[in-house]
Amino acid sequence: MSGLLTPDVCVVGGGSAGLVVAAGAAQLGLDVVLVERALMGGDCLNYGCVPSKALIAAAKAAQAQRSGAAFGIAPVEPAVDFGKVMDHVAGVIAAIAPNDSVERFEKLGVRVLPEEARFVGRTELQAGPHRIRSKRIVLATGSRPALPPVPGLTEVPHFTNETIFANRVLPSHLVVLGGGPIGLEMTQAFRRLGSKVTVLEAATCLAKDDPELAAIVAARLRGEGVDLREKTRATKVERTAEGIAAVLDSGARIEGSHLLVATGRTPTIDGLDLDKAGVAHDRRGITVDDSLRTANRNVWAIGDCNGRYAFTHMAGHEASLFIRGALFRAPAKLDPAIVPWATYTDPELAQVGLNERDARARHGDGIRVLRWNFAENDRAQTERETDGLLKVVTDGRGRILGAGIAGPQAGELIQSWCLALSGRLRISTLAGFVPPYPTLGETAKRAAGSYYTETLFGPRTRGLVRFLARLPVW
Repeated sequence: MSGLLTPDVCVVGGGSAGLVVAAGAAQLGLDVVLVERALMGGDCLNYGCVPSKALIAAAKAAQAQRSGAAFGIAPVEPAVDFGKVMDHVAGVIAAIAPNDSVERFEKLGVRVLPEEARFVGRTELQAGPHRIRSKRIVLATGSRPALPPVPGLTEVPHFTNETIFANRVLPSHLVVLGGGPIGLEMTQAFRRLGSKVTVLEAATCLAKDDPELAAIVAARLRGEGVDLREKTRATKVERTAEGIAAVLDSGARIEGSHLLVATGRTPTIDGLDLDKAGVAHDRRGITVDDSLRTANRNVWAIGDCNGRYAFTHMAGHEASLFIRGALFRAPAKLDPAIVPWATYTDPELAQVGLNERDARARHGDGIRVLRWNFAENDRAQTERETDGLLKVVTDGRGRILGAGIAGPQAGELIQSWCLALSGRLRISTLAGFVPPYPTLGETAKRAAGSYYTETLFGPRTRGLVRFLARLPVW
């Protein structure tokens, strides 16, 4: 039925951010309308985190068959049925989809409209035949792949993350434009599944991360046979009889069977008619303050569409900030110091807070950099996973500024450091906890403990202990 709807909260976008708001507000007893023009679950469920990690898991299983020699197990080249691999990916999406479905949200009391929304006033939206008026409008429209201005790209068949998981033909030679997290995750997955892969990165791979840690990931990829070319720009792409070709700035030509474009993302805000609502925006996304409010006090923008952090976990976190601030009227502001991210290559790469480069730029030479190699961890040795490094940055008083990990299960191991930054713990807390042995988590304690090595075993302490040793036993 059409007509005027007047919900307490109107959410535009049924991805991670929008679903958290809609579910939370409905369960708090509010009248909620959710407008989603495409698939429920958004990018994360359908084209992003879920299918990519499912593909990575399949690739890891294939790689395990090649990697048994160190354990006394004869390595074999896996027989990959790529169609069944993609059945696995689709099956994982299908298993999770009910959590994000229209049916589930309607049972929670949310009215779901499968329409495209646009503003017609400061507090009014048009969604198909429906006019929606609300004092609280939440924009959670996500982002989409950004295509670089490479001549020929629009005429050449290519994948993005939105299309590659529908492909059921294993590329014989995949050419990847972009050496960021998405590009390198897919690079390693397809290489392990049997594709030849060439990566063309105009700058440096994983440029947002600590260069020392990113180099560990790049070395593994090259060791697995990836042709990883940094500071290499494609000036043109062409269709060939066998697939595609990329012409490089050096004049060289790379020919492949398929092309994947992974050169970043752009906020999905077109078609919203934001100007009619007085919502400020630019090419980076919708402009918000630290409480995620736009220039229109009745409108909030959360998740990728505000251009701040293109991470699913931050979309969920920003949704919780909206609920806390707008619905409970409690203090709720985005804190950039506690934002983590992870790249799920093997080894994984994870970061929270400042890396060494950014900490030096902000705090000068007064910082301390603590390192602990995975080769010095007994569990890593038993599993032959010794390529890795934990780096922690503190100020001169032991306040933790950030931590980065390149190593096995880095996405899991970073969580203790996420907690430390969120709880404003000092390095002494991490040095004092007792982890079970043998675990990879011991790296946290060892790195934190190294903060005190010079003081604990320095000349003054040694002299004090020698003096105390002469006193009667007490």
